[in-house]
Amino acid sequence: MGGHLRRCKQNPNNDSNKRKITTTPTIDEHGALNSPSAPSSTGAKIRHRKRSTEAVPEVTKANGGQLLVDDKSKYKSMLIRAYSSIWMIGGFALIIYMGHLYITAMVVVIQIFMAKELFNLLRRAHEDRQLPGFRLLNWHFFFTAMLFVYGRILSPRLVNTVTSDMVLYRLVSSLIKYHMVICYALYISGFMWFILTLKKKMYKYQFGQYAWTHMILIVVFGQSSFTVASIFEGIFWFLLPATLIVINDIAAYIFGFFFGRTPLIKLSPKKTWEGFIGASISTIISAFLLANVMGRSKWLTCPRKDLTTGWLDCDPGPLFKPEPYSLSGWIPHWFPWQEITILPVQGHALCLGLFASIIAPFGGFFASGFKRAFKIKDFGDSIPGHGGITDRMDCQMVMAVFAYIYHQSFVVPQNLSVEMILDQIFMNLSFDEQQALYRRLGEILQQGFQSHS
Repeated sequence: MGGHLRRCKQNPNNDSNKRKITTTPTIDEHGALNSPSAPSSTGAKIRHRKRSTEAVPEVTKANGGQLLVDDKSKYKSMLIRAYSSIWMIGGFALIIYMGHLYITAMVVVIQIFMAKELFNLLRRAHEDRQLPGFRLLNWHFFFTAMLFVYGRILSPRLVNTVTSDMVLYRLVSSLIKYHMVICYALYISGFMWFILTLKKKMYKYQFGQYAWTHMILIVVFGQSSFTVASIFEGIFWFLLPATLIVINDIAAYIFGFFFGRTPLIKLSPKKTWEGFIGASISTIISAFLLANVMGRSKWLTCPRKDLTTGWLDCDPGPLFKPEPYSLSGWIPHWFPWQEITILPVQGHALCLGLFASIIAPFGGFFASGFKRAFKIKDFGDSIPGHGGITDRMDCQMVMAVFAYIYHQSFVVPQNLSVEMILDQIFMNLSFDEQQALYRRLGEILQQGFQSHS
């Protein structure tokens, strides 16, 4: 009897001893309905579907829930943003008043902060601790690029500044002559530094940081260096484009704050068509009006030929001379203003305003997509309510490139003036060679005078 009972317990085909199999459907991590099936035989391994390595799509809210007009804390964030904006605008106005050199210094500081934020974006503290001095190498490349870009832009003005001092003139002339050699030597030393510090099992991280550093140099210097070039062509060509971007940003925020209902682009969920259209109209009107105000100041319109900070006095040129226009055929006779004066530069300002309102915002969209790719809200927290410096400069860099290219293509006359020719000649001649040139020109003029008499 006992043996029979033992055989019954060990019989796998006994119905009373069969293992129960649960057939309740389950839901996997991606939300798909799975209906498990019984194994084909006892002890068979159950195969699990390999999990996808792709990121799980983010659960997005309805469009209305992401819009600024429906944000419950929007008034608090608006006050913080407004407070920071007042301080930034006030400081910006003070620097503009102080002149070209101070504006250039401001641009350099902004570039350093942008580079710092971008360097930290892909930085890994664990890897950096194993690579002492590696972060210093990034800044070596940064300041080498700064020396190269600003050396080429400011060298003619530096020569004009030290012309009266012979010792400084010769020193500066030598530095300018070998400027590219010095910059190349610095870059090659950084390149060798990088190769010699390569560490086993860290190659991928190091080469990734090397490529990231060069991309930062292209983004930061390849675009913002045009800003400094525009400053010395006349503060007007720097101030007006920069102001238009600020106006467009503020107007888009205000129109979106009160009226925004229709989402504009998925990369920036809080951007709306109402904000975009309202900001565009406001920016174009502001461009036309501001050009008339700024264009009447010699401090803003005169180009700076040296690196001094003194007052500027020049002939503003035909673009900045008022021209009267009659409105008698357009308005009633009882209207008090039958004639207005318009600066020709206001036509160019409309083109800048059109670009600032339609094309430049795509710099912000690019930055938004970039931040989403790295799953960060802002590039930094330097400015309360605004994020980092890079968050404020995304559209400015796009605008700076366009403003400089537009100025060189459609504003600056293409013919070479006598002053430009002399500047190019004297920049590359020593003092003795300049004296010889002066005597030779005197002889040529004397011969011409005798032949005519």
